[in-house]
Order: sequence, then C-alpha cells, then structure tokens
Amino acid sequence: MRILITGAGRAIGAATATVLSEAGHEVVATARDTALLADLDVAMRLELDVTDEASVDACLAKAGELDAIVNNAAIQGKAPLEAFPLDHLRAMVETNVIGPVRMIQKVLPSWRERGSGVIVNISSIQGKVATPLEGPYAATKFALEALSECLHYEVGHFGVRLVIVEPGYTAPGMKGTGMDLDYPEAYQGLYDQWDGTDDKVTGSSGRPGPEVVGRAILSAIEDESSPIRIRVGEDTEMVLGARAALDDATFEATMRSVLGLTW
Repeated sequence: MRILITGAGRAIGAATATVLSEAGHEVVATARDTALLADLDVAMRLELDVTDEASVDACLAKAGELDAIVNNAAIQGKAPLEAFPLDHLRAMVETNVIGPVRMIQKVLPSWRERGSGVIVNISSIQGKVATPLEGPYAATKFALEALSECLHYEVGHFGVRLVIVEPGYTAPGMKGTGMDLDYPEAYQGLYDQWDGTDDKVTGSSGRPGPEVVGRAILSAIEDESSPIRIRVGEDTEMVLGARAALDDATFEATMRSVLGLTW
C-alpha cells in the first residue's frame, strides 16, 4: 500500500514511517522541514504544512495515488487556561484539527469513487481525559475524536475505513513549542505537582518507544476488521478503562489519589 504520513520528522511519525516501510509498504513521509526526513528509508520525502492549502495541494500532487493516510502532525502548548495565548490556541486548532480534516477532504472524493482507503487519525489519551495545564491540546484531540467518529459513519458506506489511535505517554514526547508560555505565579504549585505524573502512570519501565505506536498503526491499516479505536500503552488502558467504569466524582478521586494531586 502507498501510505502518506504527516508529521513524520520525529517520534511517532518517524517510527511509523520506519515500521510501515519495513513491512513492505510504500511510505510517503512528510514534514514542514524535509531535512528531518533525511534518515528515513522511505519511498518519498515531501514538504508539507497541513495548515497551508497550497502546501497540501502540492504535496498530494507529488505523492500520487494513495491507499492510506496517517494524520499525525500536531503541536502542543502548556499553560493554565487563564493565561493561554489565544493565537497559540488558534494555531493548535489549525494544525491538530483543521489540518487532518483538510487532508481528508482532499483524498476522500477519489477514494469514495474507487471504494477503498484507510484514514488513521492519531489522537491521544487526552482525547478522552483532559489534564491540568494541557486543556487546549486535549480540546483539539477531543475534537479530532468527534470528527473521526462522524467520518466513520459517513464514509464506511463507501468502503473507506477510519481508525483512531489513542497513545498514552510515549517516548520521546512531543517536540517543544519553541516558546515559553507565561503564567501567573499563583499556578506554580499546580506545575510542581503535575511534573512527573507520567512516571506514576507508566510504571517502572517508563514511557514505551514510538515504535509501539507505529506497530499499532500498521495493524490498523492492514487489518480490515480493526476497531474504530485502538488504545496504545498500559497507561492508556488503565486510565481510559477507569474513566469508562467510574462516574465523574469517583474517577477524579481515584486519579487524585494515584497522582498525589492535592491542588
């Protein structure tokens, strides 16, 4: 299969490109900075900014006919909502939500006509459970989950599959924003308590490597019976399992106890 991956320059995107290529697929790896793709052994490396219509059109014209796309490109931001810069929130929505929709809208007409295609949207544990200081990122992933579920119902009729992959904390983590988001000193106690929470949910083995997510994506693409949602990581299974089983108050009390959060 010929598969395009957005945000393939590092971490989950790069690992997925390697896993899919080693499995025999033709991988079109994309990133805003193609220098980040230099070490990938893939069929094609292309420049792509999912927030730019002209960039998307140019990339897809070069990529040729595709069998699947993996919408992985995303940006983050960490600050209390009181102080979160609205321009950065808009940028996150443009990249994390509108970007995947833009990619999907470009490929769907031809896929619908031919009756096949696979869309893999990379969500997060935070697409189901919002955490302090990362509300905007969670909001974009909640939105992506909703749009993906909608698409599942809309395009399955045409033979196009939609799969949502929900990783937990994964090494090496997301790339920094390149900017420091200021926040009121009043929130410092929350920052202090929230630092290191990943260690409390991933266990002694720490964060799994991004290749674990890559293998889950490979399975999602190749397995026609794949469920709409695939959880990746023990922390995801634990947290989302608890969230589904408990009411709001009990879940909050449980997570506060596990994480030692008194804020």
